[in-house]
Formats: sequence, structure tokens, C-alpha cells
Amino acid sequence: MSTPRHDRRTFLRAGAATAATAATMTTLAAGTAAADSDTDAAPGARNRPRREVEELTLGEMAAGMASGELTSRRLVAAYRARIRRLDRGRVDLRSVIELNPEALSVARALDRERARGHVRGPLHGIPVLLKDNIDTDPDLDGGIGTTAGSLALADSRPGGDATLTARLREAGAVILGKANLSEWANFRGFQSSSGWSAVGGACRSPVVLDRNPCGSSSGSAAAVAASLAAVALGTETDGSIVCPASACGIVGIKPTVGLTSRAGVVPISRTQDTVGPMGRTVADAAVVLGALTGVDERDPATADSEGNSFDDYTQFLDHDGLKGARIGVARQLFFDSPETTAIMDRVVAALPDLGVEVVDPVQFPSFDEFTNASPEFDVLLLEFKSDIAAYLATRDGGPRTLADLIAFNDDNAETELKWFGQEIFGLSEATGGVDDPDYPGKLAASLRISRDEGLDAVLDDNRLDAIIAPTGSPAWPTDLVSGDAFIGGTSSYAAMAGYPLVTVPMGDSFGLPVGLTFMGRRWSESTLIKLASGFEANLGARRPPAYLTTLPRH
Repeated sequence: MSTPRHDRRTFLRAGAATAATAATMTTLAAGTAAADSDTDAAPGARNRPRREVEELTLGEMAAGMASGELTSRRLVAAYRARIRRLDRGRVDLRSVIELNPEALSVARALDRERARGHVRGPLHGIPVLLKDNIDTDPDLDGGIGTTAGSLALADSRPGGDATLTARLREAGAVILGKANLSEWANFRGFQSSSGWSAVGGACRSPVVLDRNPCGSSSGSAAAVAASLAAVALGTETDGSIVCPASACGIVGIKPTVGLTSRAGVVPISRTQDTVGPMGRTVADAAVVLGALTGVDERDPATADSEGNSFDDYTQFLDHDGLKGARIGVARQLFFDSPETTAIMDRVVAALPDLGVEVVDPVQFPSFDEFTNASPEFDVLLLEFKSDIAAYLATRDGGPRTLADLIAFNDDNAETELKWFGQEIFGLSEATGGVDDPDYPGKLAASLRISRDEGLDAVLDDNRLDAIIAPTGSPAWPTDLVSGDAFIGGTSSYAAMAGYPLVTVPMGDSFGLPVGLTFMGRRWSESTLIKLASGFEANLGARRPPAYLTTLPRH
């Protein structure tokens, strides 16, 4: 979940999945994956790690466990070893905040279940990372916390599992640990650097280490790209799944608000927050999404998902998924990145050969108001004050209000406010929350601009299956002093509307990935997954990260 910048800046990246080799399976089956280590490679790529679990898909893991060549325990051990060596070792990605000390014992129990003939589903025994704003019950996970990256939450405990955490456990997933993030999901100050948190430090991109992984689901994206886990959960308010997915060259699904529960997730906005999967392939992300859906009485927004969700989104995967589709190109949302536009133009030119009817361009009726007078930020300020207090009340101890958080940061300025301030916190605290008399009108305007005169108008008037736009620009260098140097992103219409997005790698500029975003109607995840899987099969551009120290300077 990230704050929509006033100049609407964001995003990046691309690559393509590679199959696991027989040698990889043999190494894991022999239990030697923990020997994974860094090796010197070609000049400029000296940090590149040896392959073992690198680029393994969920399907390959499931097949290995079904055949007996692989176990969940060995997978967990391999990922833990890889995290130790890459995340805080020589490469120092800082994508993982904390490992679950119970993960190996959970994996062993799941292996015993499988041996008895009970397999819960495609996630049985699969290690999953959670963004560190998704609650885990510390009694089940050896005391690991949920901090949103802030020291203010380091000494208090969540009241239990987030609903989605519990659903992953029920599906047989192993909670491997917590991923780093932009602190408070990038909703604290205006000069923030994405991927930095006081708890986790500055997360780095595995593509080029001095480039920013975007945010706020920075650690989730970087870890998946670096094969520290095959899949992870991220959260999004405006761009926080799709931006880092694009920047790190992976797939991200931002679901319709209400498709997945937010109960037990550190909030920003009741009308824009959503939780979704991140993976290296559309198929992997689709597997995870199916485990997350369903009505949850703890989150009233999920009531509308009844009859609009599926527990298996892999049924919509289709190598020919683009054939016969009618897709609009949202050039109004393009931004000042010639490199990104050139990649996008090549994609648009290639679509007709895959059977796509392209409408280029399409026009948003509300675009001027969306650009110059959007109420989105005001809505988020109002909702955050109320929603963060409601969440903090569920925790055992610690701050109880936004004012408490502001005071904590002031008292611990040397660690919390070292690189940037808390102006957004202050603006939110100054509002009346959702009881403010301006709130209903602001929210109604946001929905009108984004839905009636936005996405719904474009999709309906042009009879489209989806709209496409570049997710963002190539990654910028991380700068903790000056903050993010965003060029642009295209998530805000869907963010305000609460509608879904899927981003998939479409190319790169000087090795820096760029994603393609598919936008659709409310509850249209099945359509977007079909289209994205067709794109991935025919035009996808994912490449494993190179762990370059920096880009050439000549």
C-alpha cells in the first residue's frame, strides 16, 4: 500500500520464467540446497548466486514433492540458507525482515500429511513470504512480529492471524517469514525512499543493487525475484503491488477491493486497500490468489465478493488468452519516459498478430479532473486516521492512535525520522477521520471520477475486455537523502475505483525491467489472468536478476 504521489509517479521492470533442471531437483532431494552460496561471475555480476532453488515454480515444487524427489522441509531449508547468504550476506538485499523459527517443524508436519496421502492442494508444503504488515499469530510462528516496518509496533503483539494468513495455513502453505516494506506502506512522509523501514533498513533491487525496488511491497517483490521464495503476499492502496512487481521483473496481481480480506492487515484505506499475490509467473500468482478468496465476516467489504470469486484461478490460464480480445491502450496515462514508451509501442504493434483487436488510444472522460483535482489523497487522509486506530485496538499493547504514533516518532527521531519526516501522518491527524462532514462527498467524487467517468466509461463505451498501459518506468537509483525519483505510473484509476490490475514483465531498458498493466472491471481477475497468461506465453520478457552492483557509467 503506498501513497499516491501528487505528481502520480511510480514504477518499473521485466523477464521470463525458466524451468528447474534435473540437477536442481537432485541437489534438493539430496538435502544439499543449504550449501547455496555466492560466487564470482562475469564482470559487473560478481554478486550472482549459484542456482539451486533459483526460478523453481510452484508446479515444479509440487511435482517434486508428489514424486518423492523433494520435501517441504528441504524446500524451507534451501530458502532459509539462500536468504541467509543473499539477504544479509554479501548481496545484502534486505528484503526479509524476519524468518519464522517454526517453519521447518511446520514443513515436517506437512510432509507427514503428504506421506499419509493427504494433500491439501497446490500450496501444500510451499513456503510463502508475507509483507510485514500482515498479521501472524506469534504463538504459532515462534514470536515473529508484525511491524509495518516501524519500531512503534516492535514491542506489541497482533491479536492473532490475519484472515489471509489463516487461509494460507489451511491451504498447506508454510509461512517462511516477513518481507521488508516501505514503512507504514509509504504513508508517513513526502520525501520517503521506497523500500526503507526503520526495522528492515533499505531494501535493494536484485536486478541492479543500487536501484530502487519501488514500494511499498518492496521486500515481497525483491525476494520473489531473487528466488528467496517462489511467491509472496503484498498489499496495495495505490501502486504498492504492481510498482515493485514491475521494478523487480515479476508478476503482481492487485485484486478488486473485497476479493481478499484485509482483516488483520495494517491499513491505510478501507476503500482502496487490498492484498494480493506476487510471483515469477502468472500461474504461480494465480495459484496463491485462489487460496485467498472468500467472504470474511471480519471484513465487511468481502460480502460483495460472494458469487464473484473463485478458489481456482489457474483454470483461466491460457497460452492463447489474447486471441479474440478487444483491448484499449490508455495513452493518456503514459508518462515522460521515452524508454518505457518505446517498449510499450513495440508491444502494442505485436498484439494484432496474436489475435487482439486493439483500440488505440482510448480516452478517459474524467482525465482532466483526475489529473488536476483528484480527491484521492484527501480520502486516504480521512480514512487512515480512523482505520489505523481501529487496527491498533486489536493489538496487545503499544500505540492506540495516530497521535500516539506521531509522538513515538518524535521521541525516536534519530531512528524513525532520520531520512524523512511524517508530514502525511500530521495531515491525517488534523482531519476528523471518516466522521468528517467532508468525507462522503470526497469519496463519492473519487468513485465517480474513477468508475463512472473513468474505467467503466472507457471499458463500456469501447466494448473492451481490458485496458493496457505501462506499469511504470525503469528503476531509479535509491537516494535516502532526497527520496524517490519517480517518473510515472498508471495504478491510480484502478486504486480509486477499487478495481483489479495485473502486471507482467514486458521488456527492459538497459537491463531494468518494465511491466505491462492489464486493467479491468470490478471482479474481472479471471479475464485479466487469461490475458496476462497469454501475453506471458507469447511476449513475456522475464529474466532472472543479474545482481549487478550498478549500471555502466559509459
